[in-house]
Amino acid sequence: MKAWRTISLWMDQLDEPLVARPALEQDLDVDVAIIGAGYTGLWTAYYLKRHAPELNIAIIEAQTAGFGASGRNGGWLMGNLLGEDRLLAASSPEQRRASYDLLHGIPDEVANVLEREGIDCDYRKGGALYCAARYPEQEASLREYLAKLYRQGLNESDYRWLSPEQLAQQIRVAKPYGGIFTPHIATLHPAKLARGLARAVERMGVKIYENSPVTQWQSGRLRTERAAVRSRWVVPAVEGYSVTLPPLGRYQMPVQSLIVATEPLSAATWDEIGLSQGQAFSESSRQVTYGQRTADNRLIFGARGGYQFAGRLRHDFDLTTSEIELRRYLFGELFPQLKNVQITHGWGGNLGMSRRFKPHMLCDRASGIALSGGYGGEGVGASNLGGRTLADLILGRDTELVRQPWVVPQGGLDALKAWEPEPCRWLGYNAIIRSFVHEDQTLANPATAPWRRKLASGVAGFMEGFMH
Repeated sequence: MKAWRTISLWMDQLDEPLVARPALEQDLDVDVAIIGAGYTGLWTAYYLKRHAPELNIAIIEAQTAGFGASGRNGGWLMGNLLGEDRLLAASSPEQRRASYDLLHGIPDEVANVLEREGIDCDYRKGGALYCAARYPEQEASLREYLAKLYRQGLNESDYRWLSPEQLAQQIRVAKPYGGIFTPHIATLHPAKLARGLARAVERMGVKIYENSPVTQWQSGRLRTERAAVRSRWVVPAVEGYSVTLPPLGRYQMPVQSLIVATEPLSAATWDEIGLSQGQAFSESSRQVTYGQRTADNRLIFGARGGYQFAGRLRHDFDLTTSEIELRRYLFGELFPQLKNVQITHGWGGNLGMSRRFKPHMLCDRASGIALSGGYGGEGVGASNLGGRTLADLILGRDTELVRQPWVVPQGGLDALKAWEPEPCRWLGYNAIIRSFVHEDQTLANPATAPWRRKLASGVAGFMEGFMH
């Protein structure tokens, strides 16, 4: 369908016809029914088939593979999890190091699958640069963050400080105060990964049904408009779309992130900017910015979006002028030579945020429900870990994956913390975001009085702590 190409630069760049797979028209009886052909659903199917090829698995997708966040994100494949420091706080130093090694191995695990399955998705493991690049307070906050990482047992091989001169060897920004480099991140083309994974699991015998929204689901069964599915296991792999499958929306609320892409930039421009090894980059503010240089030499740049009252999904991602110009302003602060560059694409996606602001992976054997989600915008890598973990949980494999602190040890959905009712969460979320915007505007103005700068940072820091 032509409309699918318009949802992101990534989908627009696919060189395959976006023809829907057949919809589910007849009742099914399977071992595992997966709702959603995004990363979590596809990775879960992939690892289940790797370990138990005899399983009869069906994936039921409302649109087409990669339609959701898997085809819309910023292309960061991170060896991290949201809230990992809090998740690992109670672990021993030895356990913590082993868990970090598991997380840091995510990009290499994905690379192994890409090679094994012949998936070309512009994978480049160039690491990531967290830059103090707009105002001096960013240097202090980044140094504090680095010290915290070292207290958790990580070292310079995982994260190291870059002086302004060292930072300039990889990325040249207008006001460099320094930064942090980590090698544990890769960049890729998200839609090519999602579509390639879909073809890979089909070759393994997984059936994918598209244009088949699930209208009801429960333990052991689900329904679409035209058919019913009976299954020993149901895996709702819908992340930001959890509100479409009650009661999941109580535990994962959709928030939005918005991205722009420039026209392809000249070699001379990239010589001025850097990023020659596929590095991801971010400037260190609570606006949560992220970017990369694409294989065709565009700048991709995204920033935190918003939350809609009652957790409603956003369906219209034709970005407004103000949404585009905010992102232009932010990357123009870093690269002044790009302030007037042509922006060819603007888009966004719904991502899932759990109440504890950290991911969860659970398997309720009594009900036959397995779930991984709450990635908070870091799902490209976290979904691979989630898929591997769910496969081991479903198959009863006693592995390192299932003994991690992000795995809910027992119980079903009621083991997760639910979001507060409206209007509490809407008021709270917007108050937090406003404090972040105010802090950024205050600190970005060099004429702001020191006491105002300190106050703005204090309020934003308090609000960020309240989130957790």
